[in-house]
Amino acid sequence: MQDIKLLIGGESKAAANAATFERLTPVSGEVATRAAAASVEDAQAAVEAAHAAFADWSGIGPHARRAKLLAAADVLEARTDASIENMVAETGATPMWAGFNVHVAAGMLREAAALTTQVAGQTIPTDVPDNFAFSVRVPCGVVLGIAPWNAPVILGTRAVATALACGNTVVLKASEQCPATHTLIGDALIDAGLDQGVVNVVTNAPDDAPAVVKALIEHPKVRRVNFTGSTPVGRIIAETAARQLKPALLELGGKAPFVVLDDADLDAAVEAAAFGAFFHQGQICMSTERLIVMDTVADAFVEKLARKAESLEAGDPEKEQTPLGTLIGEPSRQHLNELIADARDKGATIACGGEAETVVMQPTVVDRVTADMRLYAEESFGPVVAMIRASSEEQAIELANDTEYGLSAAVFSGDGARGMRVAQQIQSGICHVNGPTVHDEAQMPFGGVKNSGYGRFGGQAGINEFTELRWMTLQTGPRHYPI
Repeated sequence: MQDIKLLIGGESKAAANAATFERLTPVSGEVATRAAAASVEDAQAAVEAAHAAFADWSGIGPHARRAKLLAAADVLEARTDASIENMVAETGATPMWAGFNVHVAAGMLREAAALTTQVAGQTIPTDVPDNFAFSVRVPCGVVLGIAPWNAPVILGTRAVATALACGNTVVLKASEQCPATHTLIGDALIDAGLDQGVVNVVTNAPDDAPAVVKALIEHPKVRRVNFTGSTPVGRIIAETAARQLKPALLELGGKAPFVVLDDADLDAAVEAAAFGAFFHQGQICMSTERLIVMDTVADAFVEKLARKAESLEAGDPEKEQTPLGTLIGEPSRQHLNELIADARDKGATIACGGEAETVVMQPTVVDRVTADMRLYAEESFGPVVAMIRASSEEQAIELANDTEYGLSAAVFSGDGARGMRVAQQIQSGICHVNGPTVHDEAQMPFGGVKNSGYGRFGGQAGINEFTELRWMTLQTGPRHYPI
């Protein structure tokens, strides 16, 4: 069990009222972490510290920022074992997934470091004689990043990395489910030289989250907000930010479709579908939730997928070495069991797996799902995938788009041109032809449409999100005025 404190102004501090909260391990219920429970006063202090550091951090050159971000990547990697220990204890992740998180997060810091010299504007033609017109991108100020528990090192790092590269200072609002894991990110950044308030981390008790988040967003010195999490919470974040006229980048829920056309390589499709549906117990925003398979290949596909799924055993990562770990907690188990039971009662077939008695749930494939079943539309966010049969390519596209969400998607076809034609008709921010729905790289524009949110992390798209675009002119000669 660890004791975690707030990181404010480069210092480790207890909450102002000395309050703490406990995060329990998903399986045993033992205390994994005791963390400072920030008050509204603490949240405001974190923003003030970030604001005080902004002038110096935004004023240093791009190569100086690059050097510190590269150093942070090295520090984070050097602490891989600590991140793995925290993720396993706090979230039930497997050591493999936890280690992969650190690897990807370090890559994100290095990609962000490369962006420091890419924050650029352009010259613009003007009709005014002797006038030089141009645009510049400048840092916004204090950026608030709110990160989730499911890929905590990746998404906690993503919440701040590009913002820092652009010259902003940051406050990371840690998830109540993994305060130690998220605080490790702040520690690594501070120890690499992003101290004195450039990076601040706030942890809070679950019951205090609404007040703390509201105070952070509404603080007048917070100029940008980014949030990764559920769509219902994302709506609250968006509404709160909108009332303050503050831009928000939202990466929310998903119900990713995985379309299998009748000319697809079924073995390749099964491998990608199993990875997309069950990796990290299906608790990834891009996880494959709907398999839309054409009738002529559906029987063969579901038979192959069920065999593959049965080979992917879930277990307690603190005691067993299994490909899959646990659900995040009991509410998730109850929700998934309800979805499975509802589908079965309405005529679906359980090809493998089924309801779980504990948070260790085995991969589950539910075949012949129809629109009257909850599993058809509700985000499961677990190792339960719905298979929906389509009579034609046109119906497959219609089914893929029959959702409120639009984050990631995949299409499998033996004809690349056909696959691309179908992919272009799917309403999603991301779509992969002959690849899994779960795929992320730091330089790619990552985000969704519809109820999956708006805005884009990654590469040049991230620079656009975390800078202000200014129009500037220089008059180099006499100017005529009409009055």
